Amino acid sequence: QVQLVESGGGLVQAGGSLRLSCAASRTIFRSVAMGWYRQAPGKERELVATITTGDYTNYADSVKGRFTISRDGAKSTVDLQMNGLKPEDTAVYFCTAGANGRLSLPGGVDYWGKGTLVTVSA
Repeated sequence: QVQLVESGGGLVQAGGSLRLSCAASRTIFRSVAMGWYRQAPGKERELVATITTGDYTNYADSVKGRFTISRDGAKSTVDLQMNGLKPEDTAVYFCTAGANGRLSLPGGVDYWGKGTLVTVSA
């Protein structure tokens, strides 16, 4: 069974930083793209960032230049470093996994974590 377990959420002031981490099952990590989606209160889930098995990255326009996604094959983890946080970044952040080239597309997520809450105060 594939498991994605997020950690690192919390409360931070605007302009601050947080680092999210996701531990994935070793059986799939090397063969799937990994990513982060988020869902703000009253809004639909949206793509934040993805990273392929070849370390190609893709970011939503709203987080470019502020967020950095990375993966560690030795630990089977994917991290999201979030700098310059804004109140509009407040959301539940979900770790995701899926096929290279599909993860950032609608319906392209094969596996979801349970999510971790990030709250950014003004």
